[in-house]
Amino acid sequence: MRALLPRQLAKLLEESKMKIVAVTACPTGIAHTYMAAAELKKAAQQTGIQINVETQGAMGIENPLSVMEIARADVVLIASDIEIEDRARFTGSKIHCVTIEEVLTDPVSVLARCKTL
Repeated sequence: MRALLPRQLAKLLEESKMKIVAVTACPTGIAHTYMAAAELKKAAQQTGIQINVETQGAMGIENPLSVMEIARADVVLIASDIEIEDRARFTGSKIHCVTIEEVLTDPVSVLARCKTL
């Protein structure tokens, strides 16, 4: 068996990471929406999870999730205290819903729960 080249190994490791797509939203859509997105990204980096986060705030939808990102995701994480826009696009996906407060107080635990789904 031939050894993997560093680039091939890096690609293999990246593909084996858990993939999460997330949406964050709060009633006013100003601070907490973006704070939660930042906390999820930080916790994902610490725990070796690949994450893409869409924010639905006062400026509308930012960093929208693509159809491909959603299809490749192991879990859809919805961190919101309100109904998110265009939720139907996640039909057929594993969905885990949490409050913004849960993400802000313990984002690592939120991501750990996603791994158990």
